Amino acid sequence: MSSIEGRARVFGDDVNTDYIITSRRKRESLDPQFLRHYLFEEIDPDFAASLAPGDLLVAGRNFGCGSAMEVAVTAVLGAGIQAVLARSFSRTYYRNAVNNGLLPVICDTARILEGDCLLLEDASVYNQTTGERLHAEPLPGIMREIISAGGLVPYFRKHGDFLQT
Repeated sequence: MSSIEGRARVFGDDVNTDYIITSRRKRESLDPQFLRHYLFEEIDPDFAASLAPGDLLVAGRNFGCGSAMEVAVTAVLGAGIQAVLARSFSRTYYRNAVNNGLLPVICDTARILEGDCLLLEDASVYNQTTGERLHAEPLPGIMREIISAGGLVPYFRKHGDFLQT
């Protein structure tokens, strides 16, 4: 995977999928370009409009908890966010992220502040604002390949299924 650089947009612990995108929005549309305008609207109605290209989400523990709605990843990707850094993820959000090409980075996010400039490279996060380097849990090779392909469907289109003879 290539490196990713961006500005930290910081949230706390237990950010559930209904905070990421309210379930009523998925009844209106599943289009990522529609959903991007409503990202985190329940927490901060002005958040989506404040996003800049390359922004990265940073959170505490249990990011993406709550319902297993895949649209919570779709909305993040629609907003142009390539990675989410968190101390931990809910299992379903983590899998949905990988399956849709969003990079989930598990690391200690406690000292990352709103607006810090971050550089993600392999299994490390470099906070360019503070000069601190954080260790991130490495992803298994197959997950890196799926994310690099843009998600599970593009990965299978490129490589075929696992039952090749």
